[in-house]
Amino acid sequence: MRDLPLATADGATRRRAPRHLADLDLAGRRAAVAELGEREFRARQISTHYFGRLVRDPAQMTDLPARTRGRLAASLLPRLLTPVRELTCDDGATHKMLWRLHDGALVESVLMGYPDRITACVSSQAGCGMGCPFCATGQAGLTRNLSTAEIVDQVVSMAATASSGAVTGTAQTRLSHVVFMGMGEPLANYARVVEAVRRLTAPAPEGLGLSQRHITVSTVGLVPAIRRLAEERLSVTLALSLHAPDDVLRDELVPVNQRWKVAEVLDAAWAYATRTGRRVSIEYAMIRDVNDQPWRADLLGRLLAGRLAHVNLIPLNPTPGSRWDASPKPVEQEFVRRLRAAGIPTTVRDTRGREIDGACGQLAASEVLA
Repeated sequence: MRDLPLATADGATRRRAPRHLADLDLAGRRAAVAELGEREFRARQISTHYFGRLVRDPAQMTDLPARTRGRLAASLLPRLLTPVRELTCDDGATHKMLWRLHDGALVESVLMGYPDRITACVSSQAGCGMGCPFCATGQAGLTRNLSTAEIVDQVVSMAATASSGAVTGTAQTRLSHVVFMGMGEPLANYARVVEAVRRLTAPAPEGLGLSQRHITVSTVGLVPAIRRLAEERLSVTLALSLHAPDDVLRDELVPVNQRWKVAEVLDAAWAYATRTGRRVSIEYAMIRDVNDQPWRADLLGRLLAGRLAHVNLIPLNPTPGSRWDASPKPVEQEFVRRLRAAGIPTTVRDTRGREIDGACGQLAASEVLA
């Protein structure tokens, strides 16, 4: 079985993920099947089970001969994610999954049911190297990048949970949206995240058949990667975690700002919007007495005026050891009022999953039960 090298925090490639069919396009799967001495149409069969029927247990693939089934599963369906714990809240509308990867690394995913959709929040790295001080994931540091298949397998697993009817608060049973807002900085694992997007949006049996317009990729502002993403001919939404409109404060809240300043990050975002025609989502965590002053709302409004952008305000979610707290509701409401007065579409994010540390900024992949 061929393994895929994965970058670690220090740039080494000691940890490896087993090759999985989700790492390959359909042509690659046909070649892999042929290498095993099997007929190439078996690639479509096993892909249909995985992406079309959300089946990962080879015992359920009864249209494949038992001998063939075992060989194909061993080569193309290795176990990538081992469930450690699943927590629910919001009366069953929110599910948080903790997974152990093949090398012992831990990651978390969140599945959320809404009246009109079911959304998966997926991790792209084990940990995160961006170091944002108000984010539990960032404080944990980076363990390693995930492989394409490790990313995709989170989504396929959650799609199976959705199809079982386990998610409440919605009439839907089909996963429809994916947000790359779990653990990690997606654009720091650029190639694998883009491949994961292509796999999730390719029609079955090559992929999961989701709409590109229902995929959101977040970033703290890695400018070269944003510009590269604009050339990929994808229609995904770009979510920019801005959190401050001025360089003095953003240098502290989002350390990568010391490399790419606010003006440069926004220029890259506008280039993405121009190239794709997609509105950029500006993510802004509301932190009491830190970034919630009226003058910062006014400055943000001026920076975004006339642009294809939407502001998504996020009430700061509590994390262990943090010295910061969420802005009071009246302060938050005044911030919203000023942005809307400046003509900026603005919403406040639902704090879904807070009770199980599954909300924005809370994912830390701890095995310790609260």
